[in-house]
Amino acid sequence: MHSNHLLLEEPIRMASILEPSKPSFFPAMTKIVGTLGPKSRSVEIISGCLKAGMSVARFDFSLGDTQFHQETLENLRTAVKNTKKLCAVMLDTGGPELQVVNKTEHPISLEADTLVILTPDQEKEATSNLLPINFSGLSKAVKKGDTIFIGQYLFTGNETTSVWLEVSEVKGDEVVCLIKNSATLSGSLYTLHVSQIHIDLPTLTDKDKEVIRTWGARNNIDFLSLAITRHAEDVRHAREFISKLGLHQTQIFAKIENVEGLTHFDEILKEADGIIISRGNLGIDLPPEKVFLFQKAAVYKCNMAGKPAVVTRVVDSMTDNLRPTRAEATDVANAVLDGSDAILLGAETLRGLYPVETISIVGKISAEAEKVFNHDLYYKNTVKYVGEPMTHLESIASSAVRAAIKVKASVIICFTSSGRAARLIAKYRPTMPVLSVVIPRLQTNQLCWTFTGAFEARQSLIVRGLFPMLADPRHPAESTNAANESILKVALDHGKASGVIKPHDRVVVFQKVGDASVVKIIELED
Repeated sequence: MHSNHLLLEEPIRMASILEPSKPSFFPAMTKIVGTLGPKSRSVEIISGCLKAGMSVARFDFSLGDTQFHQETLENLRTAVKNTKKLCAVMLDTGGPELQVVNKTEHPISLEADTLVILTPDQEKEATSNLLPINFSGLSKAVKKGDTIFIGQYLFTGNETTSVWLEVSEVKGDEVVCLIKNSATLSGSLYTLHVSQIHIDLPTLTDKDKEVIRTWGARNNIDFLSLAITRHAEDVRHAREFISKLGLHQTQIFAKIENVEGLTHFDEILKEADGIIISRGNLGIDLPPEKVFLFQKAAVYKCNMAGKPAVVTRVVDSMTDNLRPTRAEATDVANAVLDGSDAILLGAETLRGLYPVETISIVGKISAEAEKVFNHDLYYKNTVKYVGEPMTHLESIASSAVRAAIKVKASVIICFTSSGRAARLIAKYRPTMPVLSVVIPRLQTNQLCWTFTGAFEARQSLIVRGLFPMLADPRHPAESTNAANESILKVALDHGKASGVIKPHDRVVVFQKVGDASVVKIIELED
């Protein structure tokens, strides 16, 4: 596998670009989060998404009720059993999102250079001159000259259904705006975004809490995506709330969507388990020429902290088209080269016409980009950033990656109970897959016995290069050599069956023996 890797600094033969990519059991090291919705909720379509490379299913509660999402989740569980592909579940909150209230759902035509009034009176009917909104504090938050964007939910930027407004004046509770471009608002859900303005609403709304309390707790969600995270306190508050519901293992991913979140990024990163760079709203809040700078800076900080970075909005045009644009294909590759752990697909799979094809092509682009990712430079920069003295576990993890690269190992096998050791290995971005063998632990609450491990396995499905498998719970991670050899044989057999490990390959193994962490190199026979 290592020999397929090139460096961008090295000359690439033009003929090699035209060589077809070799099929692999692991389509790409970069993970894909797919949003399940109206166009992607049948068992058949979800099975196709899993086979194409989706490893995390996102449930977006801005659209649909709990019953709708529960039916989709049951279909996902059936698809997982049918395909034998593990998949994690992410609940995405609505957050303090401003919306246009159009009860009739009739199309609304807006003409450029005319005026429209935004009113908090939701009883009024939406017209070309009057748009009711679900927030009473807008008139206190904006001033003359401010920019307001209204677009279809998960807008792709290609629709004629997005409109820019400029605030002309504030009259009491109402805001009078000049329409900057002609558009027709059609559809059930329209969101309103005010550029670089603080909206005085809680990050975790009452509706969000109810969804987490019912649907989230009942289904033991793996990830909570916290929409419009603006402060570290937002993450702390969410963690306190979900802990009271018994969701102690659920990881919180802070979704950075505006300048306020950008300003407090470092503090948010310390509190969150991962970051979602929500480029749709960021693209409105930031000047266009600054969006890529934030992406590169944010991904780098996540990489150095060893926390997953997820990038959104990469192939919007595939919502309606079978192929991405040239710019989108390059954008996916650049997200991978920046160091992103995962690509999140929204409208492309939620309401898109080609959800399976979209996941497949994003995976193929990611795999090609990974071949020219400069692992050597990345490794050196990470070691330099971490500095000395390293912690014991980080020192062993980084050494395991170095050894694997030096001996051109085909895979790294890591025995883990918490998943921490495997994530540390993945932090150093080895060129080969990391097979994370999660060994369950037996726990009791004095009423019943339960095994841990399923959460840890699924939560690695959003980390670049990590591929989990659950071991037999009779073998603890620190058990005897005989037990470890038994699990190692199962892991090697899994690698051979998937085509990742071949005769005479070298394999690096990371495991605990007693109190010591051990790295060993195995050379396989026929």
